[in-house]
Amino acid sequence: MANPSFTQAQNGKASTLKKTFSRETAVSIEIKADPAIVWSLLTNGSDITRWNSTITFFEGDIEEGNKIKLKSVVDEKRTFKLKVKEMIPEQKMLWSDGAAPFFKGVRKYTLRKTADGCIFEMREKIGGLMFPMAAGSIPPFDASFEQFAADLKKEAEEIERGK
Repeated sequence: MANPSFTQAQNGKASTLKKTFSRETAVSIEIKADPAIVWSLLTNGSDITRWNSTITFFEGDIEEGNKIKLKSVVDEKRTFKLKVKEMIPEQKMLWSDGAAPFFKGVRKYTLRKTADGCIFEMREKIGGLMFPMAAGSIPPFDASFEQFAADLKKEAEEIERGK
């Protein structure tokens, strides 16, 4: 999923790569908290709307193979119906809307342990054969990704300090 020519988004600033049949947005941020804390926040669906200001509604259990539903500030009228495709605890999680081959979205969360905590990266690629017709009506994700990363960092570091 990662594009080697796509510059890494760092320090909480998102970047987007636009192509004819796809768009990929990524954000990366250093979090001074144990990866277990960050993973717990990312996978506790019943608590996600409390700390994450980019998600207004969430339903389902975040477990591999499960279906989940959410509403985002990016498009509050739409309920996104997603499937948790892959989970490697404290390392990687993959969600997909599974509408392939004409239009598909895949979101990947990764955690890399560091001496002071971890690096969190969120990357989403949307696209397919119908993408060029829909691209103009899909809002940019950059601000939402930056807010998600900032919210996650703030909550995880507060929990880490309270240990």
